[in-house]
Order: sequence, then C-alpha cells, then structure tokens
Amino acid sequence: MSDRRLEVLRAIVEDYVATREPVGSKALVERHRLGVSSATIRNDMSALEDEGLIAQPHTSAGRVPTDLGYRTFVDRISGLKPLSQAERNAITMLLDGPMDLDDTLERTVRLLAQLTRQVAVVQYPQLSASRIRHIELVSLAADRSLVVLITDNGRVEQSVVVTEGLGENDLADLRARLNTALVNVRITDVSDMLDSLRVGLPEVELPAFEAVLRVVGDLAEANREDRIVMAGTANLARAGTDFGESIGPLLEAIEEQVVLLKLLSTMGEDSHEVTVRIGHENSHSSLAGASLVATGYASGGDVSATLGVLGPTRMDYPTTMAAVRAVARYVSRILN
Repeated sequence: MSDRRLEVLRAIVEDYVATREPVGSKALVERHRLGVSSATIRNDMSALEDEGLIAQPHTSAGRVPTDLGYRTFVDRISGLKPLSQAERNAITMLLDGPMDLDDTLERTVRLLAQLTRQVAVVQYPQLSASRIRHIELVSLAADRSLVVLITDNGRVEQSVVVTEGLGENDLADLRARLNTALVNVRITDVSDMLDSLRVGLPEVELPAFEAVLRVVGDLAEANREDRIVMAGTANLARAGTDFGESIGPLLEAIEEQVVLLKLLSTMGEDSHEVTVRIGHENSHSSLAGASLVATGYASGGDVSATLGVLGPTRMDYPTTMAAVRAVARYVSRILN
C-alpha cells in the first residue's frame, strides 16, 4: 500500500472516530492536507475499499473503516499520543498513597474508565505469582479470633474463627508455627503445607487448631480464584449505536465475566507491550462489535496479570493505548 493511501486511511479512521459519520472525499480534502485532488482521493478510497479496509454503509454515503482497516491503522501507529499533564496528575493523585491490592485495583479500574470513557477491566494477579507474606492471629473475644492472611502482592484476606479453649499463648504459638511453615510458600502449596503442620499440633487443642488451619486454607484458596474487577459499564450507553445489534450479547458477556477473563488471560501477560483485539479478531462472537486494548502489569517483579479497556471498534486507539500503557506502568511500580 502506498504512503498516500495509508494517509487517506488514517484520515478516514480519525474523522470517523471523531464524528461517527461516514467520511467522503470532499471532507477529507477540506480537513486534511493530503496534497492531492478530490478525484485522486476518490481513487484511493476505491482502492482501499477493494482491499477491504473501508466500506460504504449505504449508497451515496461516505466510507467507514472495517475491522481490517482499524487493524492496519493500529499496526502502523508509530508512536502513542502522550498523556496530558492533567491526565498524568489524575493518575498520580488517584493511585498515590499506601493501599492494599484490592484498593489499588479498584482505584485503577475507575481511573481507566475515567481516562478512556470505556469499560475498564483489571485482572487480579495470577495464582502462580502469589506467596504468603504473613499470617496474623488476633484475639477478639474469649472464643473468637481474627485470622489475617497477607500475600506478597498486597492481597489481604481475613476471617473470624471460633477458637474456644485457646489462650493468648496458644494463639502466639500457632501464629509462630504458621509463619514458620508458610511464609514465602506459594498459594498453590499451602494445602500440602497445612497437612504437614497438622501432624505436630497438640491433640488436646486439635479441634480449635484445626478450625484455624481450615480458615487459613480457605483464605489461601480465595487467592487462587481468577477474578476481574470492572468499571465504566455505563459508558456503553454512550456508544450504544456503535455496537448495533451486538450490544445485547456484549452486555451478557460483561455480566458473566468468564469471556473477558479468558480473553484477558491470553493478552499481555508475557510482556508490557500493548495488545489490541479488534472486532472479529475476538474469538467470542459476543465481542464481534468491540475492541479490547490491554497490556500486562507486574506484581512481585514479573508480569502476572492484565488490565485494559473494552469499547466499540470506533475507538480513539492512540489515546486509549497510551492510557492503558501509562496506568499499567504506574500500577506495576506500586505493586513492586
């Protein structure tokens, strides 16, 4: 494809994203300095249409980009649009300060939705990256204690357990046993380590000890679940006409979350590069009218999960890609 036709494609994509109206040759000549006549632009548009990069929605209308046209445009973006100072300040203000993992991801997903005006999705760090950092036992009453489990990626899980018959010394002893046995152990191995720990517990207090161990196992299991957090679903209402008849299945896929979770798991987890899936490139039919822009973020040093935004194929890709990349890098710094 010639450089001029690529410029024509770029102009069509940018104008259609900005106006939501099919783009004609006259509008291209008026809005862009392409250096050629309207007749030449029409010939270029005809060639782009033959190549499947643009399409005419109805007779006598201008042209709109196809999924292939968007893909060609995205693949040839030489540089991402830098975030404005206001956007950078918003990232710093919203994500600065001490936070646990849940709070960090909740703030991140709200921030992404605000910056991009799309649906923001953040995947929790994957199981393989999680290790136990500390386990705390806190006496709440004569027969109740709080079990707190903290992982190395900042995740905090807690639960109240009945510990009738256990005094402060017993809790201190069990706390020491748990931390000695489990600190720096992968979440996947906690169950086996608890089985080994049971062997050495005093039989007389075994029921109460067993209750604590069972809760520790349950809290560790909660970290094993693949989860995502979302924000900005209401933004779909603003772009509803862009999805056409596909908005219903898309909303169902978002509500179920399984489809998005599987898709995110295949995008960006091995690198910090921004990945874009456009329209029919998405394996699930419910996402045929949508695009997902995602990248990996690091927790514990290695890329372990993915964050991104979901929106219509008529998307400001340079700005969205820049926002996703910037937020991922900031979150990675916070979690490491």
